[in-house]
Amino acid sequence: MHIFEQIGPLEEYLNSCREDGQSIALVPTMGGLHEGHLKLIDKAKECSDMVVVSVFVNPTQFAENEDFEAYPKTLSEDKKLLEAIKVDAMFVPLDNQIYPDGSSQDYDVGEMGKILCGISRPIHFNGVAQVVARLFDIVKPDYAVFGEKDYQQLLIINSLVERQGIKTTIVSVPTLRESDGLAISTRNNYLSPEDRANASLFYQQLVATKASIQSGTDIPSATEQAVDALSVVFDVEYIEVLNANNLTEITTSSSEIIIISAVKLGETRLIDNIVFRRLDV
Repeated sequence: MHIFEQIGPLEEYLNSCREDGQSIALVPTMGGLHEGHLKLIDKAKECSDMVVVSVFVNPTQFAENEDFEAYPKTLSEDKKLLEAIKVDAMFVPLDNQIYPDGSSQDYDVGEMGKILCGISRPIHFNGVAQVVARLFDIVKPDYAVFGEKDYQQLLIINSLVERQGIKTTIVSVPTLRESDGLAISTRNNYLSPEDRANASLFYQQLVATKASIQSGTDIPSATEQAVDALSVVFDVEYIEVLNANNLTEITTSSSEIIIISAVKLGETRLIDNIVFRRLDV
């Protein structure tokens, strides 16, 4: 596996790969790699001839009161893992490679960046757009692979690619879960043993809400019931039932629905979602 910290040598390597006719897939990560990331890499290998995995904890997507400093940094373990699964290249840039002279470009992430997670994390999606656009500019991948757990982020990145005319195909991968249903996430490591035992109730409630809606319960009632049930264990930030294509209110023509939610358990923030088709459309 080739490991790059500087842009120049990475670009030289990738240009050589392109000259050989190889397609390139990028898997952007913040490190702390786990089985969910491995699923993204597996999909990237299916899509392309070679895979680049970036590891960069992006400061611009964290607010001052968030966990930037505490975010797990496991670079040595990440390198061993990527070598073991034969990733072609690992890009581990310093801040000054991503943001020369400390500069970063603001992006209009639209109304979608102002709802759901964008309410409690108002700078987050602009920061995500900054780092993703920068990585796309450096790597120029044919494909980029993202997980569906961060569903709002996925739609915003799709919109960014369309608005900016970026010639990269976005590939999404379904959420990988623990045996009890909890979505696999680096931040799960923050959970105490007691909180980890309770965390599975999050996904279980989303499943129950889906079943309630499909059995005929109206959406406001199903949402209210979900908030009441989740509040026994979690601090509920939001739970919404929306059009899965654009995170707007459901209309009679909406065929795909998403139940999307963010909660806190202790000091750990968890997000999750379920997408399903309406039975009456």
